[in-house]
Amino acid sequence: MTLAFIFPGQGSQEIGMGKALAEAFPAAKAVFDEVDEALGQKLSALMWDGDIAELTLTANTQPALMAHSVAAMRALEAGFGIPVTQAAYVAGHSLGEYSALCAAGAISLADTARLLRIRGNAMQAAVQPGQGAMAALLGADYAQAEAACAAGRDTGGVCDIANDNAPGQLVISGTRAAIDAAVAWSQANGVKKAMALNVSAPFHCALMQPAADAMAAALADVAIRAPAVPLVANVTAASCIDPEAIRQNLVAQVTGRVRWTESVQFMVAQGVTTTGEAGAGKVLTVMQRRIEKALNGHTLGTPADLEAFAAATKG
Repeated sequence: MTLAFIFPGQGSQEIGMGKALAEAFPAAKAVFDEVDEALGQKLSALMWDGDIAELTLTANTQPALMAHSVAAMRALEAGFGIPVTQAAYVAGHSLGEYSALCAAGAISLADTARLLRIRGNAMQAAVQPGQGAMAALLGADYAQAEAACAAGRDTGGVCDIANDNAPGQLVISGTRAAIDAAVAWSQANGVKKAMALNVSAPFHCALMQPAADAMAAALADVAIRAPAVPLVANVTAASCIDPEAIRQNLVAQVTGRVRWTESVQFMVAQGVTTTGEAGAGKVLTVMQRRIEKALNGHTLGTPADLEAFAAATKG
């Protein structure tokens, strides 16, 4: 068995996330306490007993999902003797890349929490509400998505492929009029389903340049070490351990495409057979079935998940 740990992005949040881990494992509770202290906010209280609308605000969602992911990894090591170094790679989807880097020791937990608060605020502020949009093109191939984006850009606006999540599951992002035009093109040209997404900003497109600039400034002041496990980066879909390359990739990632399909394919090509999705939900585990059916996926969000994973991997 060759293992990779993967870390989810926005959309996996829910009230109660991580609470059972904190109650069962002191190592997990310590993660939430440290994140609360770093942010000067009882984020854990919001996560466990708060309002979902407040939790879904990007500035809260990003550090919350990271905290859950890192808590799961700390509990896995403390409770079951499975450290991150048992994996051949780590990879995360969008903000999950920060979770992966923190779990692999490249960025401190406090710095990661603060960076994600800055990232969330900067991404929200980059585009005025209502001016940007995102849409999912389901059943589209890459050529169709590129053609849809070209139709969107004919309006004079921005329209980019934001996420290549899995075969037949592409997401586009840009100005609202351009996305509407791309959706209309898709519906008229054989794409199975093209639908607008309920998102707070148009992520991973050129409109996010102000947020990329903010992250460049924030990351310049943060210590980044070589991760204990190679990171498969969103923007390159290749492994990286060089701290300066990681820093540059994190900036590029704000406006760049999340090349998740290629990232999973890269890990499989290097011999990965098993994944553990650390944190909330199972979005990545479900998506990888469309990418590589032979991959054996496990979710690592609850104490029961960790126990089952430990039994399966040590058996």
